[in-house]
Amino acid sequence: MKAILLNISAWIMLPFMDAIAKYLSASLPFFQITWARYFFTVFLVLPLMFLFFKDQLKWTENPKLQIYRGLTLFFANICFFYSISIISMAKALTLAFVAPLITTILSPIFLREKVGIRRWSAVTVGFIGILVVIRPGFIDFNLASIAAVGTGCFYGVYLIITRKLHSTDSPLLTLLLTGIVGAIIGTFIVPTVWVSPTLIQWSWLIIMGLFACLGHILLIYSLKYADASKLAPFGYIEIIPNIILGYYFFDDFLDIWSFLGLLIIISSGLYVIRREYVINK
Repeated sequence: MKAILLNISAWIMLPFMDAIAKYLSASLPFFQITWARYFFTVFLVLPLMFLFFKDQLKWTENPKLQIYRGLTLFFANICFFYSISIISMAKALTLAFVAPLITTILSPIFLREKVGIRRWSAVTVGFIGILVVIRPGFIDFNLASIAAVGTGCFYGVYLIITRKLHSTDSPLLTLLLTGIVGAIIGTFIVPTVWVSPTLIQWSWLIIMGLFACLGHILLIYSLKYADASKLAPFGYIEIIPNIILGYYFFDDFLDIWSFLGLLIIISSGLYVIRREYVINK
């Protein structure tokens, strides 16, 4: 029960980061917001780790994989922050929920896992859910929607790499290195788009980093008490505070087609997660 509460708390916390990013995107470049998310997360996490978890910060056995993992999450964040600057948070997150399906598609290639007809059917159903949300040919299919799907694709690759690192590196070390990779890459590029934030905007950027930091720490602690496969379905809870925040602060709400697509994508994702749990058991 402790693991479930920690996991749900994380998924409630992270949409606040997204809401701040969407609010700031009206006046700051989305890339600068992405950089701040990483910079302040590392700035806040690094001292805590050296104070309380120094024994777990042994150097990684897979530095290349850690860099690739950091890059995929960095690009996923860029895509997502760009998408929510144009479309609603709920719609962007709905399209990003293709991540478990992308993981299923790539797992036979990179993890040598066998994927049966039922899981391939779930992937197909999930793709139909995406088409229901974006309805190409019936509504304008814009770059923001493509970026939201791109978020799910990058995050699916991120999950594949995370699986490969799970048996060698500690989760805390992985969290720290992922943040450092994003902060370093972002620091080199952000001067090209830099807009000087006001004092209030700096405050919001720091708070955004704090929400990211707390959310990921809660996720790590939840995985300490339960397997990832058992906690994976709770990730879909994120859509609830996402919808509430989007509606309350930005007057964004999913239309009936987006709700239908959301249900289809979540159902197919839950089926994939359930199949993996059964197979692993």
